[in-house]
Amino acid sequence: MSINFKQSVKCPKCGELHDMTVWSSITVDDSADLKELLLKREINIFRCSSCETSALLPSPLLYHDKDKKLMISFTPCYDKLEKLQLFDNIKKSSKDSGELKSLEDYNLRFVSTYDELLEKILIFDNGLHDKVIECLKVLILTQEPEKAEHRVCVFGKCDDKELEFLIKDNKEGQFYTSKIPMSSYETIKEQLRLSGVKYRSFDWEIIDIDYGSSLLRGVNNNF
Repeated sequence: MSINFKQSVKCPKCGELHDMTVWSSITVDDSADLKELLLKREINIFRCSSCETSALLPSPLLYHDKDKKLMISFTPCYDKLEKLQLFDNIKKSSKDSGELKSLEDYNLRFVSTYDELLEKILIFDNGLHDKVIECLKVLILTQEPEKAEHRVCVFGKCDDKELEFLIKDNKEGQFYTSKIPMSSYETIKEQLRLSGVKYRSFDWEIIDIDYGSSLLRGVNNNF
């Protein structure tokens, strides 16, 4: 069930108040239109009609796709320590409430940026798995290790033959694309499976490029 509430939001630039609908939960099965708005970056985004300032509201959002057995908990956060604390709180709350027992076949994800939220949705919508995608990102970035520190790689799109990634170089201010054969995706997916990686969650997880690096270093991560 999708849940929202009304809130008056003050523009951080001009100070004008706006009444907004803020979504705290989106369930795809009964709100496909909300998913489309989310992918268009129109959910929980404040836009001032007076000065045209836009900003993400600091409101948690739970995304639930029953068909894909995907649940994503999103809380905007840019501090690493705070992010880990929020993650621990979600894990504890889910365990204490008994919710985990009803989500045994799910992929449970915690993300802290809007971009991560949308990327996760796109990955699973394309029938892919984010654990493999994060490993591929590491392999792409390490092709030029001297530039990896100031580059960000995100999944873009795919077809039957290849996957396309977008690379942003924050130092150069440039964007690049990198294409990976679908056969490489399938090879890595099978290698990870044989190494013990599970393609469903037993608890909430943070699956990001650090996770991908750990897998490629041969760290088991308790799977």
